[in-house]
Amino acid sequence: MAGILYLVPTPIGNLGDISPRMAETMAQADFIAAEDTRVSLKLLNHLGLKKPLVSYHRHTTEAGGQAILNRILAGETCALVTDAGTPAISDPGQELVALCAQNHITVVAIPGPCAMVTALAASGQPTDRFTFEGFLPMNKKNRRTHLDSLRGEVRTMVFYEAPHKLTATLSDLCDVFGPDRPVSLCRELSKLHEEIIRTTLGQAISLYSSDSPKGEFVLVVRGAAETAERSATLEDGLARVEQLRAQGASLKDAVRQAAGELSLSKNELYDLALGR
Repeated sequence: MAGILYLVPTPIGNLGDISPRMAETMAQADFIAAEDTRVSLKLLNHLGLKKPLVSYHRHTTEAGGQAILNRILAGETCALVTDAGTPAISDPGQELVALCAQNHITVVAIPGPCAMVTALAASGQPTDRFTFEGFLPMNKKNRRTHLDSLRGEVRTMVFYEAPHKLTATLSDLCDVFGPDRPVSLCRELSKLHEEIIRTTLGQAISLYSSDSPKGEFVLVVRGAAETAERSATLEDGLARVEQLRAQGASLKDAVRQAAGELSLSKNELYDLALGR
């Protein structure tokens, strides 16, 4: 009988965030797949656990994933952990989850720390609808192309960014979304020097122009303002009727088509067209 893949979140900065269920799951697992075995070993030592560790990161997803799958198919239980946060969220663990799903392996996700959710909840930006964008492409052209595709996005957008790339990313965000777009800069979440700055993209650039940023950042950017769609008027319908008639349609057919396209009253539009 096949084993189980457990997705075990790890603290994003505060060891006090380890839940009893997270610790119990790692204690009961046959082995642990880790993004960085050195980081995970420190966590296991903190919990007083000794478990076999195997490396699983973005450079070993194919060979490493198959090796882990084979062990689970043979009946072993695996706890997948990342350096910080929830496995498979902006993390190569998503490929292992997909591989297990394809092979009908049970996957159990343990609730726990996630930088994206933590930042969003405390950001002060709208949280009813949002899109998680993770890390933007490193290539500047690809990054700008991706941001251009988000110009009209009305949902709150959440990005991850490293400190050495923060100013360049803020500059690109400002160019695409404008300097007045609200943003929450969430830094060192759950750590000693946690900081959340609620400002605008333009002010954020000024803030870090002379102060080198430190720590990992989550950027929560407010979406574009939704514009109310203007309802079509009978004059709009008449213009469409005249356009259709110029293309050879009869008055009756033109009115029927225009009224259907613009959600107008066919009778009212017909009467208006007759009077012109």
